[in-house]
Amino acid sequence: MEERFHIIDNYLMIRMPEEIDHHQASALSERADGYILREKIQHIVFDFEDTRFMDSSGVGVVMGRYKKIACFGGRVYAVNADRQIQRIIRVSGLKKVLHVVEEGRNAQ
Repeated sequence: MEERFHIIDNYLMIRMPEEIDHHQASALSERADGYILREKIQHIVFDFEDTRFMDSSGVGVVMGRYKKIACFGGRVYAVNADRQIQRIIRVSGLKKVLHVVEEGRNAQ
């Protein structure tokens, strides 16, 4: 399996899978939390370039990581979110805590 987690300076970059369901969400949350605890992570960037499906479990992944980072003044970002993922972000209320960087596919 390709590595989905990268640290760049104090940012944890997470390349989200094609489908984010309950099983995927648990594994993503565990690994992300490990990085947050071990490294000096201040911000998280979720890369949705490969993501085609995300249910409420995926929303939980983002919200849970936001809660861990926000207490230290960190921010959570989304990049490469297509229209469907942006809709899920908007409808779920994640837009209130997630900074969506609109570039690349989003500009279409």
